[in-house]
Amino acid sequence: MTQDIKNASAFSLEIKENGIGVISIDVADESMNVLKAEFAEQVTDVLDQVEANKEVVGLVLISGKDNSFVAGADVAMLDSCETADQVKEIAQLGQKLFDRIQNMSIPVIAAINGPALGGGLELAMACHGRVVSDSDKTVLGLPEVQLGLLPGSGGTQRLPKLVGLQKALDMMLAGKQLRAKQAVKAGLANEIVPNSILLNTAIEMALKGKPVVKKKKQPLVTRLLENNPFGRKVLFDQAGKQVMRLTKGNYPAPFKIIECIRTGVEMGYAKGLEIEAQRFSELCMTPESKALRGLFFATTAMKKENGVEGVEPAKVKKAGILGGGLMGGGIAFVTTTKAGIPARIKDIAHEGIRNAFKYSYDILSKKVKRRFMQHSQMQKQLSMLSAGTDFVGFKDADIIVEAVFEDLSLKQRMVADIEENCNDKTIFASNTSSLPIRDIAANAARPENVIGLHYFSPVDKMPLVEVIATDKTSDETISTTVEFARRQGKTPIVVKDEAGFFVNRVLGLYMNEAAQVAMEGEPIEKIDKALTKFGFPVGPMTLLDEVGIDVGSKVSAILFDAFGERFTVPSAMEKLIADDRKGKKNQKGFYKYGKAAQPSLMDKLRFSGKGKQVDESVYSVLGVTPKGSLSSDKIAERCVVQLLNEAARCLDAGIVRNARDGDIGMIFGTGYPPFQGGPFRYMDSLGIDNLVEILNGYKELHGSRFEPAEILVSMAKDGKMFY
Repeated sequence: MTQDIKNASAFSLEIKENGIGVISIDVADESMNVLKAEFAEQVTDVLDQVEANKEVVGLVLISGKDNSFVAGADVAMLDSCETADQVKEIAQLGQKLFDRIQNMSIPVIAAINGPALGGGLELAMACHGRVVSDSDKTVLGLPEVQLGLLPGSGGTQRLPKLVGLQKALDMMLAGKQLRAKQAVKAGLANEIVPNSILLNTAIEMALKGKPVVKKKKQPLVTRLLENNPFGRKVLFDQAGKQVMRLTKGNYPAPFKIIECIRTGVEMGYAKGLEIEAQRFSELCMTPESKALRGLFFATTAMKKENGVEGVEPAKVKKAGILGGGLMGGGIAFVTTTKAGIPARIKDIAHEGIRNAFKYSYDILSKKVKRRFMQHSQMQKQLSMLSAGTDFVGFKDADIIVEAVFEDLSLKQRMVADIEENCNDKTIFASNTSSLPIRDIAANAARPENVIGLHYFSPVDKMPLVEVIATDKTSDETISTTVEFARRQGKTPIVVKDEAGFFVNRVLGLYMNEAAQVAMEGEPIEKIDKALTKFGFPVGPMTLLDEVGIDVGSKVSAILFDAFGERFTVPSAMEKLIADDRKGKKNQKGFYKYGKAAQPSLMDKLRFSGKGKQVDESVYSVLGVTPKGSLSSDKIAERCVVQLLNEAARCLDAGIVRNARDGDIGMIFGTGYPPFQGGPFRYMDSLGIDNLVEILNGYKELHGSRFEPAEILVSMAKDGKMFY
């Protein structure tokens, strides 16, 4: 029989003839199950019914959806809270509810298929046992740190007891997710079975009583670290130092996670829960968490939008890739493995084709070795790739992504070749980083099919793509390209067709200013450290080495031609190019590479051998003597305000559609500090009038390149904000 819980459609209880109660979770109007505060009463009601029925000998919790167990708590619920006390009440409500489940006299088993994340995993951990399906979609984790939060319903207390301190710290501090096999190995799940027998297996487990946790023999090092006060002190202290090294103190949540786990271990479960609820509520009110939650809402909203409002995308069934280099190989990989679309590669040389296939093979074979996927799955994905040195097999392609050299005449010839060898509706998408799409489409017979699709390297890791439309690109081409990129696992933003598009244009001014600072005698490593302290993953000088100094110089020249004086190429660039310094790719740049990078004994004594070493000879090339007269904060401020100023100009000129897209573009495309929410949210928090004042101060010192954007001056005058 099925008993419907009053006033709810999220939970239903069915009591089997064998005495096992099955609670199905199915949240209405949600694509995946999420936990909401109002569900507390509903769950209480169903548990009351179970405990009142003496015939019930066990309980199984399972999802009524086929794609998720519970994907976490409803983040909007937290966003609606006005005070920390309101957030604390929600956390304590969850703690009490999950404690009730844990303290039930009958066995409670969670049957997990699909994601069990955040509050979903906290619910599962409150059960006495967990059975997981072997589906690729089944993952278990506590990713709250990615929202600037910590697990607030007992997660910081239960996870260490199940998987050990080190594994729990690793999972919570990085928001790591475990696949089904990993969860069983770690002790987070009891058994893994095919989804077809998931429910029956969970019922059988419940009939046997509460599962006895089998303690695996721990390695000696683990026992020394986790099973005595001195070892635990070392473990927590090292975790704190590691967090500080990685975050530069910009993210408060990881430190609070360590505190909650430590409190539970040293002062007991009840005290651990008390601190957990308190710290959870405090974190929810921090600007860092609000910014990260804003980013979450923005990316979620974007997933539901078409490239052009009201214009549905055409179905892409087959793709072609022109060029088998690093970018072409990466684009082919995400097309076949993420989008599930067959891709055919064309390259003029067999070596290029081999490199493209190797790109996919190397990544997939690593997954097989780590047992993330079966060999048969790898073979199936590789079979979706085909290649040739001609246009055979391109006629029925719905979209062609061009990834050849940055040469305008070559790209124009590619457009003509595709129009000749493909059908009338085939989209031509150029992966150019700097050439205007209108120039590439200048001689096109069907310019409505031509669009830009700018990926960032490495393609398999970088989440952003810029979709660049000309005034002749059709709305359907835009919507289809956006959806194609989204299927590849990318976050696409639609930008206007101007030099540098959005990301490279904004980044270009930032990098130029860093080079200007270096020419004034600030040490290379000091500049990089100043910007990583600000929150960037790498400093601008390291980034220039990684991208290629020669590439940076070309992009700078294009931007100067388009926008004039403020993009004046620093003299540093010309001097570096003259000395054949291209960066990492030719082992010659701002930093040492290869054998030259091996620290000497004296270096080890002075610097502990940590970090990359600056190639000191670069200073003589630049003609400067490093002296370091500016503070780290001033170096960061000077470079960042240039970035902010240009981002505002881009929005004003319609290069990006709105501040939200601009923030996402800079975070996902450049690693702009996520905890600030992006440059536009940061400008709001800084104060537009304050920013204009700072820019005017630098304008007096360094000239017109710091002239505040008109939009900023106007906003400051009217007291307006971007959000």
